[in-house]
Amino acid sequence: MATSTVSPSTSAPAKVTKPKRRKLIIFLLVLLLISCAAAATGYFLSDYFKASRTASAVSKPAPDPVYIALSPMTVNLQANDRHRFLHVGVTLRVNDAKSQALVTQYLPEVTSRMQLVLSNRQSEFLITATDKAKLAAEALDDLNRPFGPNQPALKILSVMFPVFMLQ
Repeated sequence: MATSTVSPSTSAPAKVTKPKRRKLIIFLLVLLLISCAAAATGYFLSDYFKASRTASAVSKPAPDPVYIALSPMTVNLQANDRHRFLHVGVTLRVNDAKSQALVTQYLPEVTSRMQLVLSNRQSEFLITATDKAKLAAEALDDLNRPFGPNQPALKILSVMFPVFMLQ
């Protein structure tokens, strides 16, 4: 009698494809997770480097201020009922050495304008800090005007009064 054998190979391919598909899905999920982590790291690092570039741009030291001290001035003030005078020291702050050279070049005119601004006051309007700030602002506006039709404007940043004595 003859016996026949049936090989079980016909049902095997269905069992092999299921584990391969599961491994492929797990591999794709791990790959997706790694790419998301890399993208998030890149995003946060780019913000970090952008902030450090901005901080380095901001942290550049400002140029040293340039001060010009004018010789002390004594001017008569507008009289109401008695004679009063003002003794004041004036210091100008300019932007750079070029502005300092311009102010030095026109120093007699700067001094003259400053004396006109100071003497055009009444003593009652020079008592408070606000009055002195207004005086400094007016002097700044007057000093920054050009001295001639083809002359450059002076670049004075501020006018300060280190000495201010009203008598």
